Amino acid sequence: MRRLRLFLSLGLLLALAVALAWWNHRPAWSEAELALLRSLSLDSLPPLPADPSNAVADDPAAAALGASLFFDTRFSSDGAVACATCHQPGLFFTDGLPLSRGVGEIPLNAMTLVGAAYNTYFTWNGKNDSQWAQALIPLENPVEHGGDRMGLVHLLAAYYREPYEAIFGPLPDLSDSRRFPPHASPAGAGATLNAWYGMAAEDRDAVNRAFANLGKALAAYQRTLLPAPARFDAYVAAVQQNDRAAQRALFSDDEEAGLRLFLGKGKCTDCHNGPRFTNDDFHNTAIPGIPGVPLELGRADGLRRLQADPFNCAGPYSDAAPEECTALRFLKTTGDTIDGAHKTPTLRNVAATAPYMHTGQFPDLRSVLEHYSDGGLALVGHNELEPLGLTATEMEQLEAFLHTLTQE
Repeated sequence: MRRLRLFLSLGLLLALAVALAWWNHRPAWSEAELALLRSLSLDSLPPLPADPSNAVADDPAAAALGASLFFDTRFSSDGAVACATCHQPGLFFTDGLPLSRGVGEIPLNAMTLVGAAYNTYFTWNGKNDSQWAQALIPLENPVEHGGDRMGLVHLLAAYYREPYEAIFGPLPDLSDSRRFPPHASPAGAGATLNAWYGMAAEDRDAVNRAFANLGKALAAYQRTLLPAPARFDAYVAAVQQNDRAAQRALFSDDEEAGLRLFLGKGKCTDCHNGPRFTNDDFHNTAIPGIPGVPLELGRADGLRRLQADPFNCAGPYSDAAPEECTALRFLKTTGDTIDGAHKTPTLRNVAATAPYMHTGQFPDLRSVLEHYSDGGLALVGHNELEPLGLTATEMEQLEAFLHTLTQE
């Protein structure tokens, strides 16, 4: 009996030792890794930076007006397209399509608007230096909203005069159709273009100012679309508190292994760093083209368009002083990675915002990881991508980790 009790005690101790070893088999994070984890946590996200080019950027009344405009399909040529058509709240302000659809097919994938107000440059090629200037582009694009500047301002006056004037002051008197025709735009063609240049310079300026204010209201709303904590952020908090039980409850073995790959072998933080998992820069990583869509020059085209944009920070419709336009003043305009480079997207909510890349080339996360593992040839410009040589298991683990970045 005594021997049986001894055997049972030894067996219990062995089982306990095995359990403790299993419980603690995950290696501890190094001090350098802990610092990197903290930098990726949403707790490290700084306050939203001011936009000196938009005097109403943080005005609640402007945000309310912008929200109404964002969902209003009347601001399109067919009366069926709104900003929310391509930026749907239920899809983290994307649309789930490889190429977005407005009044026609748009040869680009819709980027998420969640946290976009932190950007320095906007769109895949960075052709705008403010969120309000970016918001103007789709309104006149013939395959997005398909509108024209004069027609949009007429709609603004017809449906939003009171809230607009409470924020921005009086709209121009549009009652004289000889001065302010129903449709006119410098971005148009034919009669629309001719009508624009048939207007007096001061009338064109008044319309441009109202058009810019429309964009500023849209931006005020979009600045409210901020990222929320994900399971990853709770895990980082548990790591900081050295709470092993919470860590195990929050992350599976594969998810933690994927995080270690993300920080290490995967070299993901070379570009996807900071609490939004983006360095806000532009990179050429040999993304393949797709049939029927012209090759994008990427950042090279964006730079040209940004500098020529009358609605940029230094333009006449900006509220900023020239010295406040730092993004425009310190543009990086040379280098072998300009051609074919596209903006590093945020990875927050990435598992819920497929497909991926600037023209939706990759339908799922696995195909993205396969591309970065195998490498490729840049169709335009200098290829920055060095193949990672990931195993099938490592790709599964990385994908498992990326799912933890979806806000809850």
